[in-house]
Amino acid sequence: MKRTLEFVDTTLRDAHQSTIATRMTIAEMLPMLEKIDNVGYRALEVWGGATFDACLRYLNEDPWQRLRTIRKHIKHTKLQMLLRGQNILGYKHYPDDVLELFVKKAVENGIDIIRIFDALNDVRNMEKSIQFTKKYGAHAQAALAYTISPVHTPEYYAGLVDELIKLGIDSLCIKDMAGLLTPKRAYDLVKSIKSHSDIKIEMHTHCTVGTGQMAYLAAMEAGADYFDTATAPLSGASSQPPVEAMYESFKEYEDVKLNLNPDLFVPIADYFEKVRENHADVDANIKHINIRVLTSQVPGGMLSNLINQLKEQNAIDRLKEVLDEIPVVRKDLGYPPLVTPTSQIVGVQAVMNVMMGRYKKITREVQAYLKGLYGRSPAKVNQEFLNRFIDPKEIINKRPADQLEPMLERIRNEAGHLAESDEDILSLALFPDIAAKFLRERYFGEIKLDREILNENEEFEGIYPAD
Repeated sequence: MKRTLEFVDTTLRDAHQSTIATRMTIAEMLPMLEKIDNVGYRALEVWGGATFDACLRYLNEDPWQRLRTIRKHIKHTKLQMLLRGQNILGYKHYPDDVLELFVKKAVENGIDIIRIFDALNDVRNMEKSIQFTKKYGAHAQAALAYTISPVHTPEYYAGLVDELIKLGIDSLCIKDMAGLLTPKRAYDLVKSIKSHSDIKIEMHTHCTVGTGQMAYLAAMEAGADYFDTATAPLSGASSQPPVEAMYESFKEYEDVKLNLNPDLFVPIADYFEKVRENHADVDANIKHINIRVLTSQVPGGMLSNLINQLKEQNAIDRLKEVLDEIPVVRKDLGYPPLVTPTSQIVGVQAVMNVMMGRYKKITREVQAYLKGLYGRSPAKVNQEFLNRFIDPKEIINKRPADQLEPMLERIRNEAGHLAESDEDILSLALFPDIAAKFLRERYFGEIKLDREILNENEEFEGIYPAD
């Protein structure tokens, strides 16, 4: 009996986040939505990650309206999003009242599958997201943030999977954001999970190191079920493997059934090749594999946007130094996987170390990390480093969100006429400054309000999200 393998298309989310700094607009997506809908994908990843931020910050789009528009045109395929657990789509932890309303509204606006991860693989930071996703009727997919370190062993990941299954997840994703999976690592990890669970496994990788397609093939042979891919012009390098190549590779297996319509591959690819040309100014333009990623472990989205940010600061000549410094900072912080927000925490500190001298100054996010406010680090933090900057009495051991007071009512009261919906309130909760600016322009034109909605600076201006 043949087993069915399914594909998830990332073109409208991670693929353009990893190649053109999340600058694709809804207007550029619309002409191809009907064709994409008819390819036969299991789901389309269209929302979450950095798309929410980019819509408000760079594109003057309402991310909620983008989701509704896509949902209106996608009639046959499930819509999927990436949620950063208790970080939601921001760069810090938010209280449970904000998280629950966000999940509720995401589902109401069209999301069917929510992929939930935590940058530290701290299950405490995922449990409420899983609970709320199931409460509001969506598919809860938990993601393992895959990385390599002395503590990230097969036993470590097996323990995580057991914890997540107990929370009632519907499927599991192996989220290889830096493209570190080799064929053997992929095979062994999938085989290990499948040996004691029948949970469906989705594979997510980037081609930054050059092993992505081989890792998918090995994972398929080990029993993986779903595969994240992108249309050819937005695939490869810092993005996902191309759907065209994976389809051709998998269809030759006699025990495999595929439900895709390959006749649509070419027109879709031709269209998005032109879309990519529209964003040449922010294109990562990675011409070959980057072997340094094996040591720096920089994810695709982080690498493309780091290159763009350094160009803007006329400091692209320091890229090698920054990539060499990232593993140093990561080790000192207890080997966090490099994915938002820890990729920004490590990346910004590495840039500061290169520009100013090692640990001459640390960011407020590093301070919060050392206090346990982002969660439990995978390994112990460098004790000398910790003692230099943090009073032991400030370190917490509880679930970080337990420290947070509810905030929805406060934001509702402060927003006044600026917010006309729960979606507006959530935008203000996650990105107070840029959302306030966006909503002022939407509802009041050029009229300036007498007061700011929230007196809070946005985090991580220096390096854009990596998911």
